[in-house]
Amino acid sequence: MFAALNNFLTLQAAGGGPTSVDYLVVAGGGGGGGNVGGGGGAGGFLTATGFAVTSGTNYTVTVGSFGTGGVGSNNGTAGSNSIFSSVTAYGGGYGATFNNTGGSSSGSGGSGGGSGGNTGTAQSGGSGGTGGYSGGGSNSAVLAGGGGGGGSALAGATGTGSTGGAGGTSTNSSITGTSTAYAGGGGGGGYTPSSVAAGSGGGGGAGNGGATLNQNGFAASANTGSGGGGSAGGGTGTGGAGGAGVVIIAYPDTFTAPTAISGGLTYTQPTRTGYRVYRFTAGTGTITW
Repeated sequence: MFAALNNFLTLQAAGGGPTSVDYLVVAGGGGGGGNVGGGGGAGGFLTATGFAVTSGTNYTVTVGSFGTGGVGSNNGTAGSNSIFSSVTAYGGGYGATFNNTGGSSSGSGGSGGGSGGNTGTAQSGGSGGTGGYSGGGSNSAVLAGGGGGGGSALAGATGTGSTGGAGGTSTNSSITGTSTAYAGGGGGGGYTPSSVAAGSGGGGGAGNGGATLNQNGFAASANTGSGGGGSAGGGTGTGGAGGAGVVIIAYPDTFTAPTAISGGLTYTQPTRTGYRVYRFTAGTGTITW
């Protein structure tokens, strides 16, 4: 009788809320610059296992929005921060426009934006932090292309000659059960009308730079936290928008589902054998077990 009661209590405890969870927090990616623009920096990429949680406590979830691309001779804008509880990933830095240094990331956890192209004076990329790398500069060659945005695994490349720098590479995570790349830097725009090549995005859905006269930079894929590509030269193109961030929480399915997910959060539940997974793609609110 006592053994049966103990078994029941053990099962009851195992079926309660989790005591720890795994997370992936990726901030919004920065937008690419206009007119020989630098690529947007990737949002910060932060992940860990065994993050302690307590039943009955409300844990904040915020999904960072994407940065917009610069129009004409304007810089892009930085991405916004993503948050889970005490964990903050900072938004990716903006890609700069012609003759401007790269956009700084918002702080620790974001990647720097790439510099704009130039006509002979070297420019520098924006700095990165924990969970991100610096953006690429533009070298002192005449008619240099824009620098690539920093990625979560590598710095953006320097724009060299008339060629835009490649974006820094992305990082893969299998927290949803499927290996997926996140937080790549946007490619720098090429300097036209010279012979030109655009910088390629650094993976994870990051945008390529523009290559032909006034060609817009390419936008990053949604909810990747990757940077947008810089516009090609010509003066009227627009940088590509960054990708919005994402917050993903996973834990074994022997524990119960959350008792509440409140606020304006949008989420899906990817299928991963043996786990409950919550993939938040927009909004801010709380999750409670």
